[in-house]
Amino acid sequence: MKAIRVECDEALLERLDSDPAVQERGRSAVLREAARDFLRRRETREVDRRYAAGYGGSDSVRTELGGWDQEGAWPESWHEVPREGESGNSGSASPTT
Repeated sequence: MKAIRVECDEALLERLDSDPAVQERGRSAVLREAARDFLRRRETREVDRRYAAGYGGSDSVRTELGGWDQEGAWPESWHEVPREGESGNSGSASPTT
C-alpha cells in the first residue's frame, strides 16, 4: 500500500476518530472503505445513466418490440398442472409461481 496525505477539517476528523468502528478498525481502513464505496456508487450511477440513455428516453425499444406481449399465451390447462410439492389442483396456482 502507498501512504497518502489527506486533509480534513478538524470537526470531521474529530467525529471520525470518536466513532467506535474507526477506533476498532483504524482510520486508514475506514477511509479505504469509504473510497471503495464512493467509486462503486459512481460506477453504479454511470451504468444507470448509460442504461437510461440507451433505453429510458426512447420509444425505439417499445416500437421494436411492440406487440410481443400479445403473442404469448398460457395453455388453457395451466391451472391443472400441480406446482412442485403439490399433489393436485389447489386452485391457487398462478403462471408466475
